[in-house]
Amino acid sequence: MRAIILAGGKGTRLNPYTFVFPKPLMPINGLPILQIVMSQLRNRGFDHITLAVGYMADMIKMYFSDKEMPDVKIDYSQEDQPLGTIGALSLVKDLPENFLVMNGDVLTDLDFKSFFDFHLRENSVATIATYPKEVEIEYGIVEYGEGNQITGYREKPKLEYQVSMGIYAFKASILQYIKEGSYYDFPDLVAFLVKRGEKVVSFPFSGYWKDIGCHADYEKAAEDFEKMKEVLMAGK
Repeated sequence: MRAIILAGGKGTRLNPYTFVFPKPLMPINGLPILQIVMSQLRNRGFDHITLAVGYMADMIKMYFSDKEMPDVKIDYSQEDQPLGTIGALSLVKDLPENFLVMNGDVLTDLDFKSFFDFHLRENSVATIATYPKEVEIEYGIVEYGEGNQITGYREKPKLEYQVSMGIYAFKASILQYIKEGSYYDFPDLVAFLVKRGEKVVSFPFSGYWKDIGCHADYEKAAEDFEKMKEVLMAGK
């Protein structure tokens, strides 16, 4: 099974740390988040991992140059300029009919193989791992109807959404919609596929998930990893 890890972003929300080294190498209790993700993928049977790199790519390559990962082929696809969350795929060669794509800064106990198997069973062109997220509106919400007459009022309501976890599975057919070397983001691709009537499905997940994109989430992920290390790093 093939996995592409998107590891080329600048991680500006984690400044000043990411002035010094790239976000995928941010340590979680001594281990770079990228190394944790790669180990999880290996433990679930992914035997070819491509790192799509850009910002501080040489540092990522140098770090993994002496790291052994038995039974896994590790290679790189480098972008010379930012290509977005999907545009980077246009540079990856020899992709199989189905493959997994994920951000390199996600800490989760999602079973990647189960997710990928679901994608294959659904025979969808794209599958998105989703997570329930509660958002609190900071203001009172006024509801009104004809003549501006107030019909309801909700003080700081909490709304729940299914958000993207930054973990996807695709059919290689999506590559025909991506111009090589052009900037293209994931929301643009989803909107395009849905408009064309392509099958795009959600894989709802309610286990553990943390995106380390900001300081608070990074610190919480480091704290959680210490408690959940055995579960997160479990083998097949």
